[in-house]
Amino acid sequence: MEKETEERLTAVEMKLAYMEDFVNQIQGVAVEQAKTIDKLQKEIKLMSEKIREMSNAVEGDIPNRKPPHY
Repeated sequence: MEKETEERLTAVEMKLAYMEDFVNQIQGVAVEQAKTIDKLQKEIKLMSEKIREMSNAVEGDIPNRKPPHY
């Protein structure tokens, strides 16, 4: 009976070791994804600002007149 308990304990320890490794791998992926998301959010903000600047520049060139259907 003692040998069976030892084998079961060894099996549980092995599963725990695999699970710890798996959690560490998932954590690494999550950290990389967070970095990528932060980078993309910064790029989106910069692009939005650039589009807003370009839009404001173009609006200054458009004359303020009624459309042709009036």
